[in-house]
Amino acid sequence: MRAGFAVTTIDAFADLDLHPAVRGLSVPRDFGTSFSPEAAARAASDLAVEAAVYGANFENHPEAVTALAAGRPLWGNPPAVLRRVRDPRQLADLFRRRGIPAPAVWMNAPNDTNGSNDPNDPNDRLDRFSIRCRAEALASADTRTLKRALYGETQTALVKPLSSGGGRGVRAWVGGDIPLGCYLQQRIEGVPGSLVFVAAGGRSVPLAISRQLVGDPAFGADGFMYCGNILAAVGDPQFRQDEALVGAASAIARAVAEEFELVGVNGVDFIAADGVPYPIEVNPRWCASMELVERAYGVSMFGLHAAACTAGTLPVFDLSRARSEGNTVGKAIIFARRDVTLGNTREWLEDATVRDVPHPGERIAEGHPICTVLAEGEGAAARYTAPVHRASRV
Repeated sequence: MRAGFAVTTIDAFADLDLHPAVRGLSVPRDFGTSFSPEAAARAASDLAVEAAVYGANFENHPEAVTALAAGRPLWGNPPAVLRRVRDPRQLADLFRRRGIPAPAVWMNAPNDTNGSNDPNDPNDRLDRFSIRCRAEALASADTRTLKRALYGETQTALVKPLSSGGGRGVRAWVGGDIPLGCYLQQRIEGVPGSLVFVAAGGRSVPLAISRQLVGDPAFGADGFMYCGNILAAVGDPQFRQDEALVGAASAIARAVAEEFELVGVNGVDFIAADGVPYPIEVNPRWCASMELVERAYGVSMFGLHAAACTAGTLPVFDLSRARSEGNTVGKAIIFARRDVTLGNTREWLEDATVRDVPHPGERIAEGHPICTVLAEGEGAAARYTAPVHRASRV
């Protein structure tokens, strides 16, 4: 709306705090079915709109993107691009060719039901060792042996769904075959973060870097669940060697934008260790941290997205200057600690720091999101404490 567009939204919630000029449709409430990207695409098929834009987690459902874009322009990365950029091996290959430090990945071979890749691949230590483990019928007690053979004494691996999103389904690997629909990624110790950028024509412009909140029990999250971001000014101690980190993360954005011909706004998730960002995932669509960029730097993210997708136009934007002059802002997603039925949430609309307000009487299951809380001011530490207090109140 701020970018000057008339908007119809289709999602799982159609939250109470949508702008009154937005036509907000909820797949469960308005179409009587459970939300999925496929269901949302079907619901959109009869809408008379000029263009389609998707968010999470359509990137894992290229067929739904095809359906969503039928008969209308698509402002975003097309299905063929999604299939490539969401392939962990293609990403790993890109980073290896470009000399970008990145975690190792291991995947099931396409036609291999035993969970191994090519045993003749001299670089695939996991597969050669797991094949030997199965041949020798090693018990789970020998997981330590396998991990030591892979990485040494201190490192581990994570099991990640190929259709990952928000950290759901990610868990520590404890040995054995790679589950179907999943892959293994080397676990890097460090601070989780993300860089958002806009791309067109093989070029990219970095827009912001932020720390991710992951699995924080203060917000009802656990494990590897994404639960917010803190976007801080230059020099804030939430990242070590922060200027070097921004430069290296921007180089990652350039590499993926050029390799996969990305368009519009995108994001890269990484783990920061001593000024080095280790990329763990590319999100080729609108990212949750982008509302913080608008608050901190005063730019219209949707305006940038539309310009890149329709005209291939990228902004003149100096991230270093923006970080030195911008404010520190944060957001946290609050998850239900138990099954709840909400009361009068209309009162929440009076608090400008509470967003994504659910409807009165809405039922929310344990582990599902309730709302988002925002904070703004001096320093990342303060921008973390404020959402913690608001989460307790919610």
